[in-house]
Amino acid sequence: MALVPIAEALERLLDGAAPLAGESVPLFEAVDRVLAEPVVALRTQPPFNASAMDGYAARAADVASVPSRLSVIGMAPAGRGFAGRIGKAQAVRIFTGAPLPEGADTIVIQENVRDLGGGEIEVTEPTAQWRNIRRIGLDFSTGDMLLERGRLLDPAALSLAASANHPRVNVVKRPLVAIIATGDELLPPGSDLGPDQIISSNAYGVAAAAHSVGARALDLGIAADRKEAIAELVQKAVAAGADVIVTLGGASVGDHDLIHDVLTGEGMTLGFRNSCEQTRLATGLPGRP
Repeated sequence: MALVPIAEALERLLDGAAPLAGESVPLFEAVDRVLAEPVVALRTQPPFNASAMDGYAARAADVASVPSRLSVIGMAPAGRGFAGRIGKAQAVRIFTGAPLPEGADTIVIQENVRDLGGGEIEVTEPTAQWRNIRRIGLDFSTGDMLLERGRLLDPAALSLAASANHPRVNVVKRPLVAIIATGDELLPPGSDLGPDQIISSNAYGVAAAAHSVGARALDLGIAADRKEAIAELVQKAVAAGADVIVTLGGASVGDHDLIHDVLTGEGMTLGFRNSCEQTRLATGLPGRP
């Protein structure tokens, strides 16, 4: 029997898989999860013309040439915008993130201003219209598509979802990988080994591999080389809702290689077998695609 190439074996595995359902999780729990639904902006960012620098909001026409003298008529810190309107030769002391006052169309950075006292300032460098201003909707507008379905939620994506006013996101459920080691010769780490026994180690590597791609791992322990013992753990895996069952050992054609018979007895079907080591893949959990 010809060996099944790795690429073909992987393709058969993926053909038998179906996307898992989604679940809503808070943003703080969503890192490294995969979006089950796209993220659309629920707001416009910035929601107003905002100062990008600390300085003075003014009219560009008043600061196009220097030196120019302006009267400071108020203050606008972030979170508390100036309620009035800026007129000719007037300015408002403004800080990063504050809304641009009505009548203003530029921000003169504070480094380019000399305080004359008595509420008067002198602008020492010309400033063009819309300088140092983050225009409304610069980042995104309500309804914009921000993150596509299937996107891995890294720190940048989570920050973007938060800025779009999403406290939660709908992500794909983590698959559950059940791990079953088999063999009379196996004992867990830390055991006192008999002369014919070895440590069961592969389950830890498989669990780590599952965790590394966002899956959950369920260690069901070691089954003795008896059909009923292996079947009991397989049934536990199915009852736990496992999406994948990984069996370790017992997959060749010797008298004690019982995995194939047990899995087919539990309603699964053989997907392929490689004759090199007579390894087999059983697919199709009962009641699952």
